[in-house]
Amino acid sequence: MAFDFKKEYKEFYMPKSKPSLVDVPAMNYIAVRGKGDPNMEDGEYKKAIGMLYAIAFTIKMSKKGDHRIEGYFDYVVPPLEGFWWQDGVAGVDYSHKETFNWISVIRLPDFVTRADFDWAVAEATEKKKADFSKVEFITYEEGVCVQCLHVGPYDDEPATVAKMHKYMEDRGYALDINDRRLHHEIYLSDARKVVPEKLKTVIRHPVKEV
Repeated sequence: MAFDFKKEYKEFYMPKSKPSLVDVPAMNYIAVRGKGDPNMEDGEYKKAIGMLYAIAFTIKMSKKGDHRIEGYFDYVVPPLEGFWWQDGVAGVDYSHKETFNWISVIRLPDFVTRADFDWAVAEATEKKKADFSKVEFITYEEGVCVQCLHVGPYDDEPATVAKMHKYMEDRGYALDINDRRLHHEIYLSDARKVVPEKLKTVIRHPVKEV
């Protein structure tokens, strides 16, 4: 059976619908950076998602080709994630999506080296005849955060965020969003196939002790 990150690391991917503290270690990701409203048809965000999955599946399916990745094991491609911020805004202003900056990511298994990643980019570029120059290999360590499962439309996230902030304050923590620690979302549902009321999203905010 393929290794499933969501099931094996439930503390990071399957929180309850009430806030909790989590300490998130360094992880490697496929990443694409961009700006603008993620809902725009044929916009920068949707093109970025296509690039991410192209590289993710090139790596996953390497087992069927000539490139052998040391330590490879079969796995389910982890869920899409996103780091979001807006210049001059503390937190997130959902009413002005056009001002979003974002880094869209998909987690990489630890056995994938930068050399393996570079191979995958070259392989996808050749096979798909497309430009993957915006795709990056990044390592990100979040540290101590408060997270919560949000069920419902993305535009309703502020209510869940408010619960998270009350939880952190009650326990002696303060929000620590800055240019290095960002609003983080993990998408457990495919928005193309699930009605908004049933969308499941992990929301994670970095915190520090007061």
